[in-house]
Amino acid sequence: MGKGNILAYSILFLWPIISIRLYQKRSIQEASLWVLIGGFMFLPVKTMVDLPLMPPIGKHSMPVLSAIIGCWFIKRKPINYFRHKGLLRLLSLSIVFIPFITGELNSDRLMIGGHFWPGLTHHDSLSSVINQLLFVTPFFIGLQFFTRYEHQLLMFKLLVIAGLWYSIPILYEIRMSPQIHSMVYGYFPHSFRQQARGGGFRAVVFMGHGLWVAFFVACVLTAATTLWKIREKVSRFSPASVSYFFFVVLILCKSMASLLYGLFAFILIRKMSYQMQFRAATLVALLAIMYPTLSIMKVFPHQAISGIANTYMGPDRAQSLEFRFDNERLLVEHARKRFFFGWGGWGRNRVHDEETGEDLTVTDGHWIILFGTSGWLGFIAEFGMMALCIFRAKTAANLLKDKKQQTLLAAHALIVSVIMVDQLPNASLSPWLWLIMGILLGRSEAIIIESKRIKSKQEVIKT
Repeated sequence: MGKGNILAYSILFLWPIISIRLYQKRSIQEASLWVLIGGFMFLPVKTMVDLPLMPPIGKHSMPVLSAIIGCWFIKRKPINYFRHKGLLRLLSLSIVFIPFITGELNSDRLMIGGHFWPGLTHHDSLSSVINQLLFVTPFFIGLQFFTRYEHQLLMFKLLVIAGLWYSIPILYEIRMSPQIHSMVYGYFPHSFRQQARGGGFRAVVFMGHGLWVAFFVACVLTAATTLWKIREKVSRFSPASVSYFFFVVLILCKSMASLLYGLFAFILIRKMSYQMQFRAATLVALLAIMYPTLSIMKVFPHQAISGIANTYMGPDRAQSLEFRFDNERLLVEHARKRFFFGWGGWGRNRVHDEETGEDLTVTDGHWIILFGTSGWLGFIAEFGMMALCIFRAKTAANLLKDKKQQTLLAAHALIVSVIMVDQLPNASLSPWLWLIMGILLGRSEAIIIESKRIKSKQEVIKT
């Protein structure tokens, strides 16, 4: 059992009931968005129930289970996981089944400094597959059910509406300190000290950490700026005013990385063509994919980045970066010993002192966790799936004539590229982000298929 008062567990187990009602009353697209994004926004952190074989049922898994119930049993729409062709099918199969192979290859026991780590069993392997399938299910929901321009536009509008509502507790906590989670659910979900910044506070609300709140606001800012670009209103609000409002909120969130993401997207969407936006998104995606290789080859400019941080952000930020880079180096060297499929879980992917068995490392970035647990192939499968969304969106945009649709695709690709690069310093990959990536690929594939159908029909007419 995890942390939390009676209300925390009540809200957690009421979520499927709320979700069922949403699927009964709303379209499958709108219901899925609210169930997955709303779960991230409001469910308690670290309140969970651990069941056999299943991943712990909590903040990240309950919304996914609720969405599965809604799609399969309320809307009568089975989720298709592996019916696609080509590279998409290969990556889909790899992302789910590589953890199984990892488990089977790590049956050996480890003894370090008097501490014992048992080998992974068939039970662990099967559990890994179930966990991974649940983890990526929102991606396949987006891929299958969000195929029209209206579905994609709905995602952008709903993000902004969710951000507007959430800005109220965000601004409250920035002013009064992060305390809402403690007030409602009876405990603070992270280190309170980490939320103190610049003589004030980061907001946490129900997301678990101020960094994740800031990243959420950066995504909302990107969505609002896109709606401004295509002149789509959200309710009665001016899209320009909403964009500037979220820019201010993002500054107040006190996260330099998320502020840079938001500024990056804001400038590109407002000032650059959709082609330039796709070029930027592609470069960022390639950087994220190449980062492990560059780190292993010791050609990534870690020292130069630390120097820039020291000059422009102060010695504290520079020391924080150096600490992350030092941990990455230790973890990468350990991961290279089982390069292709990794070490699996239960702490086997971490570096321990040879004499005492003490854990010497901190795993901050999702990429290094993935590389250590599932190896290089596991990393390529997951990050390759993300990058494929951007590449297919670029192909789809070139098949369109409508400027609004091109703009929406390009801005969506920017969001996905930012999600990818944020997995280098942080482990922020939640179900709602998988849904956003799946929606981009679903819309892109629908455009490409429709274009081929029209072309084939024209060829038949000519003959």
